[in-house]
Amino acid sequence: MYTTDLIRRSGRSLASAKTRTLLTAIAIAVGTFALTLTLGASNGVQSYVKKIIANNFDPAELIVTADSGLINKTDTTKPQEYDSSFGSLTTAAGATVQVKKLTDADLLRLSQLPGVQRVRPAVSVALQYVTRPGMRKYVGTLTAYSSSQKPDLAAGTLGDDVPAGSIILPDGFLSSLGFSSAQAAIGQTVTIAVQPAFDQTSLQSAFASGGTAALSQLATPATTLQTYKIAAVSKTSTFSQPGTSLYLYASLAETQKLSDLTTKGTSSYRRYLTAFVKAADGTNPKKLDAVQTEVKALGYGAQSVADTEAFLTQIITILQGIVVAFGIIAVVASLFGIINTMYISVLQRTREIGLMKALGMRKRDINSLFRMEAALIGFLGGILGAGAAVLLGLVLNPWISNKLGLGGDPLLIFNYLQIALLVAALMIVATLAGLLPARKASRLNPIDALRTE
Repeated sequence: MYTTDLIRRSGRSLASAKTRTLLTAIAIAVGTFALTLTLGASNGVQSYVKKIIANNFDPAELIVTADSGLINKTDTTKPQEYDSSFGSLTTAAGATVQVKKLTDADLLRLSQLPGVQRVRPAVSVALQYVTRPGMRKYVGTLTAYSSSQKPDLAAGTLGDDVPAGSIILPDGFLSSLGFSSAQAAIGQTVTIAVQPAFDQTSLQSAFASGGTAALSQLATPATTLQTYKIAAVSKTSTFSQPGTSLYLYASLAETQKLSDLTTKGTSSYRRYLTAFVKAADGTNPKKLDAVQTEVKALGYGAQSVADTEAFLTQIITILQGIVVAFGIIAVVASLFGIINTMYISVLQRTREIGLMKALGMRKRDINSLFRMEAALIGFLGGILGAGAAVLLGLVLNPWISNKLGLGGDPLLIFNYLQIALLVAALMIVATLAGLLPARKASRLNPIDALRTE
């Protein structure tokens, strides 16, 4: 018997019991619905994370720390021995841990490794305030710009770096600083105020010499003002690193100069929590891995962009795995519905099966007929569940994106090849569920079957 004949006959048999077929298919559709939404959410989250990484990190760079515990997780169950050369870091739980920082000597050492093209420290400065004549003062953070960053610009242009004496101003500052538009801010200046570090050595010398006026002056360092031209205005981007939407950017040299001013004489002077080590031809995974191995061999912590991406998606993947598990449980439960439906079908069609055998239909064809019916139920359930999930996702995507601040990017991204494979897998599983009823149907004695009322 031809496959096309089996499909037509199976379809007619299922159509003759529409309600039972539909209810069984809906049971499968529930699990398919959950699995399709989970796949869509997984695709959306992965796409979002990839865009964040692509817009903020160079894939040829490694994020390097002096303290490997920052990457490999510091053991906070045991007290740490105090070391005055270390810095401190407060965890999310409020605990203070000591963190070894990179020095200029570390940066030089890293730059001399084979395969390393460039080493740049991660430098940022907590500004005392940002202002311009006639406007109020606002707190801010200045950080070093990297050519690997791809900020969305509301106005202005950028090359590989921010010009000397210039900054990138985020659009969140425009109205506060009195600019009518992003374009109106280009070429204008802002004043950045930083406070030099408390010079403990000079204070001790002044105290020893008895200079009261000098003591007062050193105890309250004068604010240093720097004027910068606005080279570009950055738009608040969906793909900027969380918490950095109001960061001002300047060249590494400018940022380093202000950082030195605010930390000179302290244990934080020329010490960096992280640095970015760029491998020559680092887009080649083998070469990047080779440099990462060398960096780790020196005792540093090193994390690639791929490692960062995996870390960001780890928790989300676990949560999605839980949802997938519930979806699979729903599908497995529905398989018993298929078995039950097919057994009832065999019982109701016993005389029909006997007649088909009497007319010469082979056991193999009868077996195939019932397995085909089971597969069609799986197909129907898969199409119903996947179709409902896609339709709901398309309707809800704009609302979800708006609530989560994703801009025009959807959270649910459906890959139709994935959906097709999911439906195919459901058909295979449904076919397996129909094996026992199909076997029973194929083994019926035609004479006994024809005598059945």
